[in-house]
Amino acid sequence: MYAFIRAAGRPVTRDEAAASVGISRKLAAFHLDKLVAAGLLRSRYEAVGGIRKVGRTPKVYEPAETDFAVSIPPRRHAVLADILLEAVATETEGEPARDAARRVAASHGADLGAAEREELRPGRLGTERGLTLTETVLARHGFEPNRETPARVRLRNCPFHPLGGKQPELVCGINKAFLSGILAGLEVPNVDAVLVTPRHGGCCVELRGTGDEPGHSGG
Repeated sequence: MYAFIRAAGRPVTRDEAAASVGISRKLAAFHLDKLVAAGLLRSRYEAVGGIRKVGRTPKVYEPAETDFAVSIPPRRHAVLADILLEAVATETEGEPARDAARRVAASHGADLGAAEREELRPGRLGTERGLTLTETVLARHGFEPNRETPARVRLRNCPFHPLGGKQPELVCGINKAFLSGILAGLEVPNVDAVLVTPRHGGCCVELRGTGDEPGHSGG
């Protein structure tokens, strides 16, 4: 029904939406109102074709002016695109493109971390408490953190996948700089973002408290 309404180019009634997929008007109304509640459609009461007839004015539906994307597991390609665009726009003479990308990634991460710290106001952080806070932030951004030891967080998802598979050195370098920036912005002490061999579907970076033993990072 959503595809039909987008293609119609005009407000669509419940009867039209129901007919487009071969279900009852009542069932169509249920799903249409769910799409409105989700923000995908907007609705209003309007005479079809501008002609006012006897009886109740029908409810019509049209697409909301909002972009939506759903990805499981989460992907953040827009973040990577923003970093690369800014890197191209701000690259200085003699600065390699990869260095510019890492510079911008670190800046974006630091801004994000600082904004989270300003909102959460956690006070002075120790290593373990800092990692706990970082886990919370990274979970909201699709990294699926997993606390393997008190001083180590492995990231089970790469939000930049599958682009990382095409240019792993570039994307992993950007990712490491971005996560290092988040740690700096959050003011988490004695924790490094470290490049590791990613496990299947996982991230190429883990967060490691200073002094934590390397352990196994292959996969």
